Amino acid sequence: VIQRRLKPDPGTFLGSGKAQELRDIVMATGADTVIVDSELSPSQRRGLEDIVKVKVIDRTALILDIFAQHAKSREGKAQVELAQLEYLLPRLRGWGESMSRQAGGRVGAAGGGIGSRGPGETKIELARRRIRTRMAKLRREIKAMRPARETKRANRRRNAVPSVAIVGYTNAGKSSLLNRLTNAGVLVENALFATLDPTVRQATTPDGLGYTLADTVGFVRSLPTQLVEAFRSTLEEAADADLILHVGDAPHPDPEGQIAAVRQVLSEVDARSIPEIIVLNKADVADPFTLERLRLREKRHVVVSARTGQGMDELLQAISDGIPRPRAKLELLVPYNRGDVVNRLHEPDAEILSMEHVGQGTRLEVMVREGLAAELEQFVNHG
Repeated sequence: VIQRRLKPDPGTFLGSGKAQELRDIVMATGADTVIVDSELSPSQRRGLEDIVKVKVIDRTALILDIFAQHAKSREGKAQVELAQLEYLLPRLRGWGESMSRQAGGRVGAAGGGIGSRGPGETKIELARRRIRTRMAKLRREIKAMRPARETKRANRRRNAVPSVAIVGYTNAGKSSLLNRLTNAGVLVENALFATLDPTVRQATTPDGLGYTLADTVGFVRSLPTQLVEAFRSTLEEAADADLILHVGDAPHPDPEGQIAAVRQVLSEVDARSIPEIIVLNKADVADPFTLERLRLREKRHVVVSARTGQGMDELLQAISDGIPRPRAKLELLVPYNRGDVVNRLHEPDAEILSMEHVGQGTRLEVMVREGLAAELEQFVNHG
């Protein structure tokens, strides 16, 4: 049911005639739930429920429900529960008398008499207090979990490992892409929000430079603000990356709309300034005209299919070109008794340009990061 109005009806979201029409449809089809693709205020939901006489849920409730089904880790479960409670708090509803205060001793026939507003809290007030207490506990738990994630991130930063974050609309194929690039063995489902916890995997460029790939939670158009807040620690993986792989679902009817929605959320977590490569996924089933349109629109793009492997070499090359490279060029002469130094230069964060064995030791021309350059100062060949 679609209705064109200047603004939603404050009482029932739909106009009264449309709400009656919806009730007739519910009765005719025997539906037990009505889902509204928009956010309803508590009073609108109540008003609509009173007319259609079945459960009414809005877009936010549906998304939270899908999230709840996929939460596996402790942090994921806590984040989803917090978002659900924030959503539920203003929407608690008492049925009939069950949530009203207990009346005190009634005096006389009037029935109103002394103490008719008995002492103590109503059921609804007790429920609200319980929810607030639980929310405070969850916030503390999530706050306590954050340092662990930040420590891991700080370690990667200290070792100057470049990080690449995979972002995109839900069900665009981010986890499939991560599996294809790193053999990560991450759960892949044709389902909305199958990934809730960021998975970080190691990978190397074709010329041997190491970096990390992080798979993040799927985004969605008008993502409920409760979720952006609850999942801020997860979304920060994208905000801290050196390069963003923005996966677009090429066969989708509105890929441009999805790309815009993702960029909206990225700007909310201050990640819009990070270099971005648009990865047009599912090229094996996409319409060639749509692909061409998207290619003309997006300057930095790669067309791939995570299922068939098409375009993966091109994508790996684009990542290799996009991540920060070691910038300090050194000429070293390492004595033969310092094999550990040569071994260190074979690590993924250094690049060996040339190497030859001479009388005094191993002569190397290398590109390294500034931190490592300082450690290698004693081996610099000034001759």
